[in-house]
Amino acid sequence: MIFTGAETYDTDEPNVHGGAMWARMPITALVGDTPFDEWPVPMATHDAQPWDCSSRTHSVYVLDRCTPCPWIAKIDGELYPAKYYFTVDYTDSEIGDDPAQHKQSHVLELLDAGKWTGNIVALPNNRVRVTHPAWFELGEGAPEFRPSQHIHYSKSDLDYTLDVNRVFDNLYTEKNDDEK
Repeated sequence: MIFTGAETYDTDEPNVHGGAMWARMPITALVGDTPFDEWPVPMATHDAQPWDCSSRTHSVYVLDRCTPCPWIAKIDGELYPAKYYFTVDYTDSEIGDDPAQHKQSHVLELLDAGKWTGNIVALPNNRVRVTHPAWFELGEGAPEFRPSQHIHYSKSDLDYTLDVNRVFDNLYTEKNDDEK
């Protein structure tokens, strides 16, 4: 059990327990571990995390090559510099496994974002941009690509059923004279 001091609300007793409870807190309750002159203004939840978590099953990983790079976050139609921390990728759900709906959440700290400087956000791919002049040429507007909307299977190709010997060829299959 973690004591948060809530048991002293509406009493004159001092909070002797201290502690913190992080479970079930919204992302808007988090700020970066950065010295502030003033606390950042809390953001609307839909600005800090425009999509709910799409599954209870997820992976957390770091995009190592992108970690030292400056990031740009789009919040409420404006672009702000950001510091990248990690990415959350969702799976094992109808939404998480649908290529047309799949989203990742890139967890960032907003930098030089006025009243929001220091807030932590979790943004999908279409609301972030990684920058680095040595690696990327930053263009204007949306990138010129479309994400794949397909689920790919090895058995979906018609050739899979037409040439069974080729598909099921393995280390121990002898080649006949016609195939040599």
